[in-house]
Amino acid sequence: MQSDFEGRTEQEAIDKAVEELGLDRDEFDVEILESSKKGLFKKGNVKIRVYYGNDDSADEDDTSVPEEEVSGIFDPEPENDNERKIIDFIETLIQKMGYSGNAFVSFRRDSKIGIGIESTDSSILIGRKGKNLDAIQLVTNVFAGNLDPDLKIVVDSENYRMRHEEQIIRNAYKTAEIVKRTGRSRLLDPMNPFERRLVHTALNDVDGVDTKSEGDGLYKQVRIIPVK
Repeated sequence: MQSDFEGRTEQEAIDKAVEELGLDRDEFDVEILESSKKGLFKKGNVKIRVYYGNDDSADEDDTSVPEEEVSGIFDPEPENDNERKIIDFIETLIQKMGYSGNAFVSFRRDSKIGIGIESTDSSILIGRKGKNLDAIQLVTNVFAGNLDPDLKIVVDSENYRMRHEEQIIRNAYKTAEIVKRTGRSRLLDPMNPFERRLVHTALNDVDGVDTKSEGDGLYKQVRIIPVK
């Protein structure tokens, strides 16, 4: 589950979350959605999103890519003003970053819209472990939220997200076999809630291992544990 909170500082917003949700700080993850600095005639403001409960199963973090995008059968033309504005925003953002790229609609699923990016600089726009792509997606979602609060945008390039998901699952299976063979638990690299959910789901039916998330913040590590 998730809830949004605001405060003059990040800590004030977190304190509000603790009070209203009745949870301890270590029982939820925090994602900063917006942050404005304090000025002479302007108060600072921070907006956060809190993930709690079973944070590894929150659908809002789902960045999976439907099959229609991969198969190429989807019509990439925007069908309304909001989609056109989102595409223009992403292309302008890429240009201001100093690169070139064309954006297009890759899928529609309920209130979720996929935007693909074609660029000769795709590797840079994706970044190490998709960090740049995630940043573009975060900024785009802030913009889209001003158009329609229900919109959720998934930004991808060169099917990176699907390839990344497959890599995460392969690594989870490989690590699980090592854990079963050695009888020793192992920690995977830090992952966001959606990526952790992939691991938990993939290994849920694997005999001889169990999984749990460890750490603080939005990015946690999954520990794979041997069980008899």
